[in-house]
Amino acid sequence: QVQLVESGGGLVQAGDSLRLSCVASGGTIRSYAMGWFRQPPGKEREFLATINYSGGTTYYADSVKGRFTISRDNAKNTVYLQMNSLKPEDTAVYYCAAYSTSTRVAGVAPRSWGQGTQVTVSS
Repeated sequence: QVQLVESGGGLVQAGDSLRLSCVASGGTIRSYAMGWFRQPPGKEREFLATINYSGGTTYYADSVKGRFTISRDNAKNTVYLQMNSLKPEDTAVYYCAAYSTSTRVAGVAPRSWGQGTQVTVSS
């Protein structure tokens, strides 16, 4: 079972940028799709973005399309989430996840989750 560790969260002001990283250990993620999710305070966890095994295909939730970019470096077993033009409503715990498929498949949940990293955006 691959372990995922997120980092890069913190307290920023509205309009700032952050890049989150997710490092995998205990196995390779190069054959699998990866995703980012978030859970705002008092709300359920929500999907943000996925990237296929090669990095050639990405998919975003409408709420972050155009502001967030998911990418990966398979040589480093790492996935990234670049977040620009952050808003107070982006405040949440951000989670990295690994799928058991090479590409995003609607309705298929991730098989592994990280512990999350807190992002707080002040107005």
